[in-house]
Amino acid sequence: MNKYPIEVGAIVISKMGRDEGRSFVVIQEVDEDFVMLADGRLRTMDHLKKKRRKHLKTTGVVVEELRNRLREGAAVENHEVRSWLKREEE
Repeated sequence: MNKYPIEVGAIVISKMGRDEGRSFVVIQEVDEDFVMLADGRLRTMDHLKKKRRKHLKTTGVVVEELRNRLREGAAVENHEVRSWLKREEE
């Protein structure tokens, strides 16, 4: 069991590093310590960010549409990631 329960589709905020304070969406779980993130701008779906779970703060929001599409293997576009993050910032 993970000490840091962060799931695919969750919106998280970076607590450490040069991207501190920025919002991301969890795209993939690598193992119990790492996840892959995207923000649709600097970290696109083609160039994901690998980050430790302990360096992330969860917002408690999960994008169900993203989770379902990733589970089905459907493509997710960068503009969609940006719109999900923007929606949650408001």
